[in-house]
Amino acid sequence: MRAVLMAGGSGTRLRPLTCDLPKPMVPILNRPIAEHIINLLRRHNITEIIATLYYLPDVMRDYFQDGKDFGVEMTYAVEDEQPLGTAGCVKNVEDLLRNTFLVISGDSITDFDLQAAIAFHRQKKSKATLVLTRVPNPVEFGVVITDKEQKIVRFLEKPSSSEIFSDTVNTGTYILEPEVLKYLPPNEESDFSKDLFPLLLAKNEPMYGYIAEGYWCDVGHLDAYREAQYDALEKKVKLEFAYREKSPGVWLGQNTYIDPTAKIEPPALIGDNCRIGPGVMIEQGCVIGDNVTIGTASDLKRPIIWNGVTVGDESYLAACVIARGTRIDRRSQVLEGAIIGPLSILGEEAQISSNVRVWPNKRIESGAILNINLIWGSTANRNLFGQRGVTGLANIDITPEFAVKLGAAYGSTLKAGAQVVVSRDQRGFSRMISRSLISGLMSVGINIQNLEATAIPISRTMTPKLGVSGGVHLRAHPDRTDHILIEFFDDQGINITKSQEKKIEGAYFKEDLRRVGIADIGNMSYPAQVIDTYRETFETQLDLDSISNSDPKIVIDYVYGVSGAILPQLLTKFGCDAIVLNASLRQTTVTTEERESLLHQLGQVVEAVKANLGAQVSANGEQFILVDESGLSIRGEWLTALMVNTIFTAYPRSTVVVPVEASSAVEQIARRHDGRVIRTKSNPTALMEAAQMNPNVSLGGSGDTGFIFPQLHPGFDAMFSLAKLLEMLATQERSLVQIQAELPRICHKSYVLRCPWKVKGALMRYLVEIHNPEQLELIDGVKIINPQNDNWILILPDAGEPFVHIVANSDDREWVDVNIREYRHKVQSFIEQQQGDLISM
Repeated sequence: MRAVLMAGGSGTRLRPLTCDLPKPMVPILNRPIAEHIINLLRRHNITEIIATLYYLPDVMRDYFQDGKDFGVEMTYAVEDEQPLGTAGCVKNVEDLLRNTFLVISGDSITDFDLQAAIAFHRQKKSKATLVLTRVPNPVEFGVVITDKEQKIVRFLEKPSSSEIFSDTVNTGTYILEPEVLKYLPPNEESDFSKDLFPLLLAKNEPMYGYIAEGYWCDVGHLDAYREAQYDALEKKVKLEFAYREKSPGVWLGQNTYIDPTAKIEPPALIGDNCRIGPGVMIEQGCVIGDNVTIGTASDLKRPIIWNGVTVGDESYLAACVIARGTRIDRRSQVLEGAIIGPLSILGEEAQISSNVRVWPNKRIESGAILNINLIWGSTANRNLFGQRGVTGLANIDITPEFAVKLGAAYGSTLKAGAQVVVSRDQRGFSRMISRSLISGLMSVGINIQNLEATAIPISRTMTPKLGVSGGVHLRAHPDRTDHILIEFFDDQGINITKSQEKKIEGAYFKEDLRRVGIADIGNMSYPAQVIDTYRETFETQLDLDSISNSDPKIVIDYVYGVSGAILPQLLTKFGCDAIVLNASLRQTTVTTEERESLLHQLGQVVEAVKANLGAQVSANGEQFILVDESGLSIRGEWLTALMVNTIFTAYPRSTVVVPVEASSAVEQIARRHDGRVIRTKSNPTALMEAAQMNPNVSLGGSGDTGFIFPQLHPGFDAMFSLAKLLEMLATQERSLVQIQAELPRICHKSYVLRCPWKVKGALMRYLVEIHNPEQLELIDGVKIINPQNDNWILILPDAGEPFVHIVANSDDREWVDVNIREYRHKVQSFIEQQQGDLISM
């Protein structure tokens, strides 16, 4: 059998280690990753290997040559003009693949039993067998779901946290029959996971998943690169060491001298021709390459040191990576997670802070303290985007320095000269961060339409009207008063897609930032008549005569937000008798306790003045809570049901869009009016997209997110929602109390459990496995439904926190209480079991 070794990657997430080295040639235990893969293939009697190359192909060819020195026969196929993708590069060597063949990724470390996988493939008479494994956190990988016979039934490529249905992932190793390649176009870029395998699934070709036992690590980022070395030293994976084991857990190369006063804690590996000076401390986990010199009294705490490195006296290296040929002068410090690129020089007593990256051939002056990436800016080691936008503690996580780089990263994904709308709430820290973000955008040649302090619905309305490429809005987080939230829009005012978020993250983390000349730096302008434009758009969607003739009285609490400067103008125009509370702008955020106190005050005022209704507007004009004429608040699922009932009465046979966790009252109301309900994932972008894609949608959203009227603009808008509600109450001649009396009585409860990130995928797979597929809905999380009625249980992983939400819904309160208890117990027991298993590993 022949094997195709996919070795074309440039390893962008391993920069700066791969600037002059293809990723498969990065060393693990002083041998290239590709050599470990070739050794694995040879051990399983696979000795004919075709390596597909693209990035720096000569490096690998010069090292392995014809393969005889490694016990194999090597052939090379170079993609000269353009990368062909994982499947396209295999299609490129189709003429060499006449029989069953194996494809293996060139950037992973594994000891899987390949012959067992091949036997499984032949037993199942499979056309394509994917070698799978189970991982604690599958977010970074392609999830594969199989049935009881291990036949593949579904793929999910790099899911978000709330989309995880299983912890079984694709390892990039496949056993294929040559006829599957006929489905691929020649000389075109194509991917196994995105193109070929979904096509085979659609064609009903026999395709199976073999769940392999053993070790697997995708060396896709720097943390994984270090962990793979530590795991290999601890013999968690079967690899062939390049050196003899001089004593238990200590591997030593030839012609290496270690001073008798040096101390080595196993496991550790030291290469050929090394010199270890007096008093050196080498702690467990150290990997030292060939031709390395370690100076007197240096302290090494698990660094990975490549060939030809010189470390001066009394230096300190902690869980870092030092690439080949680097010189570290005396008393220098390189802290945990730092990366020093090849041929760099650290001057005496220089310090490289944690997680800082130094690109190749750089020089750090003596005594310098480097706490940002050299040249490219500061480094972050987390995902930028959460459930909605970028969020973090104001002036701690989200700093001016961070915002400049974020703006530059976003702008670098757009064409130079493009225009972007930028807006914010009225708070001082939002103003500060927006100015920094604008600077970053202008530095990469983006022109700014600055709306300054305004409500977010106005920003979404203006984005398409100004003909810009997108928008950014900054504000205090609606649920966390000490956090700032930065949201990005597309050219229609809809929150950007996950793929667009990934592009911004890629530019940010890879520091792939465009810089333009002075003449091309972006300009900034301030659009005029913004409020008038919004008001005119607003008015086109309302029956103003109905509102004016009903002479409504409304009390609105603006909670000191910027919408308080806008909505009074609109209400006056519509002939409303509006009583305004707390409309003055306040720089500080309002706490949850303050908001509840203001809501109580609002109820008292509504009742005292005999108003038709009251409303507390929050989230920078996106959300609101109603207060009926008796002073009682209407929020959450009750508010969702009220708005849905009112809109279906006004627009029967229309469609509403709600999140997956909304109560079944929505469906019951829809059935009364011959309406349709679309449920989406539990995030704002999904709601916006679904509301825009379906032309018959009259309402989207929920009481927790706010409501969308897609004919107006694609976002949530509390101001328009209130005006539209006044219109519908007038035309239907009903009050809020009367509408509430018509609503279905549904019991809808939720419970939150702490769930470690590493357990979420396994939990979702467990829940899928223990239920009949006919009972399951997998829109978001795992929803167990009763097809005969509206009873259901939803287990929904939190996208931003280590939690899982359990939601129960029924018109029977006892059923809800029983099932909440039952699933709390199931979920909690599974989490405890998994945590126990992780501890024992």
